[in-house]
Amino acid sequence: MHPIIIFSKMDFSQSNLFGYIEDLQELTIIERPVRRSLKTPEEIERLTVDEELSDIERAVYLLSSGQDIQGTSVVANLPVLMRQNPAETLRRVLPKIRILNPLVSKAQLSQTLQSRLVSCKIMGKLANKFEARIVKRDILPLVKSLCQDAEYEVRTCMCRQLEHIAQGIGAELTKTVVLPELVELARDESSSVHLAAFETLVNLLDMFDADDRSQTVLPLVKSFCEKAFKADEAILVSLSFNLGKLCNGLYGIFTPEQHLRFFEFYKKLSTLGLQQENGQNDNQVQVQTLEQENKYILVRKNCAYNFPAMIVFVDPKNFHLELYSIFFCLCHDPEVPVRYTMALSFYEVAKLLNSGVYTIHKELVTLLQDESLEVLDALIGNLPEILELMTNGGENRGSENKLLSIPDLITALTTAEQRAATSLKWRTHEKLLQKYACLPHIISSDQIYYRFLHRMLTIILTNNVLPVQKAAARTLCVYLRYNPKQEQRHEVIQKLIEQLGQGKSYWNRLRFLDTCEFIMELFSKSFFCKYFFLPVLELTHDPVANVRMKLCYLLPKVKSTLRIPTDKHLLQQLELCIRKLLCQEKDKDVLTIVKRTVLELDRMEISVDAFQKRFYENDLLDQEKDRQEHLLLEMEQLEKEKQQNEGRSTNINNKIFEKKRRDSKTSSVLAKRITLSVPGSSSATSAGKEDKKSKLVRSQSFSTQALHPKYNALDKCPNISSATGYTCSVSGMGKNCMLSFTDDSFQTHSGGNSGNTAFPSSSSCNLYNSADQKSSGNKEIQTRKVNLKSRKSNSLRSSDGKKGNQKVVEAAFWCDKVGAAEGLSNAWNE
Repeated sequence: MHPIIIFSKMDFSQSNLFGYIEDLQELTIIERPVRRSLKTPEEIERLTVDEELSDIERAVYLLSSGQDIQGTSVVANLPVLMRQNPAETLRRVLPKIRILNPLVSKAQLSQTLQSRLVSCKIMGKLANKFEARIVKRDILPLVKSLCQDAEYEVRTCMCRQLEHIAQGIGAELTKTVVLPELVELARDESSSVHLAAFETLVNLLDMFDADDRSQTVLPLVKSFCEKAFKADEAILVSLSFNLGKLCNGLYGIFTPEQHLRFFEFYKKLSTLGLQQENGQNDNQVQVQTLEQENKYILVRKNCAYNFPAMIVFVDPKNFHLELYSIFFCLCHDPEVPVRYTMALSFYEVAKLLNSGVYTIHKELVTLLQDESLEVLDALIGNLPEILELMTNGGENRGSENKLLSIPDLITALTTAEQRAATSLKWRTHEKLLQKYACLPHIISSDQIYYRFLHRMLTIILTNNVLPVQKAAARTLCVYLRYNPKQEQRHEVIQKLIEQLGQGKSYWNRLRFLDTCEFIMELFSKSFFCKYFFLPVLELTHDPVANVRMKLCYLLPKVKSTLRIPTDKHLLQQLELCIRKLLCQEKDKDVLTIVKRTVLELDRMEISVDAFQKRFYENDLLDQEKDRQEHLLLEMEQLEKEKQQNEGRSTNINNKIFEKKRRDSKTSSVLAKRITLSVPGSSSATSAGKEDKKSKLVRSQSFSTQALHPKYNALDKCPNISSATGYTCSVSGMGKNCMLSFTDDSFQTHSGGNSGNTAFPSSSSCNLYNSADQKSSGNKEIQTRKVNLKSRKSNSLRSSDGKKGNQKVVEAAFWCDKVGAAEGLSNAWNE
């Protein structure tokens, strides 16, 4: 399309040119009489100032006898005078500027309405600039006059300036002069006047004593509350906005009934417009809602704004009983402005609740998943602080409750990010990603790795908004910085190099350089040199000029990460790449930047391994980063060792438990199957016999008991004798030892069968220890090979002519000396 020519082509011929000049001359002729009529010769003479006067003298002269416009020029030039001659300016000029005569003249009733309105605003601004005596003498009479002005606009304007005037004159004059004027204005016939009086009264509560509050302010507040639902909705909106300040300002003088009354009033305002009034049909309610909907929304919004103040008014300890239902309604309000305000004040609420902050966790999840991104944007402003309080602020919370609350929170955070990513509000998405950098202090590294870290990498690769990509890159580097698992860190580093640094898209390679900048900011120099130094230098051969150009800008920072002599080989690689760029670069813009970068690199000084005074602060910071990185590695190693020890102890405990269960099972079966007939001695009882039976069975099952390593000396199993006549003796201190249990009715047999009725029983255990080595130095522990061979033979012989029965149990263990003591002690103790 071609532009449409509206004007015809101008003709600059000689005839037409003279015509244009004549027109211009006519305009000048018309303008000259206007200029001459502005000032008369007398006025010009009056405005003329002697040129020989100095700047200070000229300013004093103009302020003393000049016109208003000249005085204004002096005020505008005052900063210049202060720089040139501050002493004389303060001594001679500034007192002249503080004459109030023009203000007094413009505030008279004979002046126009606009003049009086401007005078009210000027007096409010000047009241705290003058001394109290000057204000009392010159300004307060004007204030009283304007408060009684015939026009309600002037009375309203002057009423709103009384707050500033009271701050300038002090509490005493405020009580005697300003308070009576406010009381009178509060009863004004104009709604705008008494509304202004009410708001000024609330703002000045701190300047009134307890008597003034109880006798003067409180009755006025009660009357406003009574008229709130009957009069104009503007009063209701103002009352809802100032209710928090009002309740806390009058807290000390409230009776319990008044306290409850104001709290109920707040509850009613917080749900105003959400419930139908009784006695009205649907049509009436619909008409009323259409007319007052905006006012009611504003009232509920003001209630949300005052919610932290109401927590203080009610006491945080009573939050769950008194205020939680209101908090729930405001967070789920159908109107966005109300939920937006609740999101803004959520952090204040969380701080006030302190240990009870866990009670509002569900509402945090609700606001994070709100359908309006405005609500989300308001919430994420203080999201790191809120999450910190949510996870660590609850002193009375148990660990189980914390763990149970985190999954919902993580889901809400991921949902919020996805909703911001799919919207057109990229600034909200960028802000959210920046705030998510706090998550390493909130949740575990595994949760971050599986739910957030890979998402950040995806945003870097797929998002089209550069600020969003940079925010995701920095947050990913923060996650990498606090990840204690070396395997996960290596995986992420490899993906960054392969998918960004070696990516097919030049846009990804540019983002790799951005990521490297964040790496240098957050990590130690040694970490960058170890993983990213060489991949960055590889981009000097990139086919895209923009990538090489960005790399050249980054090279000074890259060089600053080197330490000599540790990184001498990396310095050589850097110099080689720069020489190649100087020799082979064909793009003019890139070559210009390369030359500029070379000069900057030549001026740089490389830090050495030892501390230098000029690099002291940077070296300390880098040393701290390096120490934290090594600490993460040590923590990972300790965690692995802990897990291995826990697994080993669990396996050992399981094996010991299984062996004990098997042994107890075997013992019970043997006890049931063996029936012994033992003649009792004169002093033995039936209980003693049963005790002998159980111990006999235990002695027969010694061969199946587990050997316990803590009993490693023979003297830990002394000879034991009991009332039943048992004796334990150890014979054969060589390789083999024999254990025998005898009592008065037991006889030991070395072998063969005799004519007496007996139970010949023998158990033998050969223990072969290949090399019992201790775990000291570089020696390895070899497991002990045990071959257990047992042979049991039971025979029963009875004789009719014999009067008694004889039992003999013989148990022999051939084993290593130490092994015998361990087996004996372990078996006996079990």
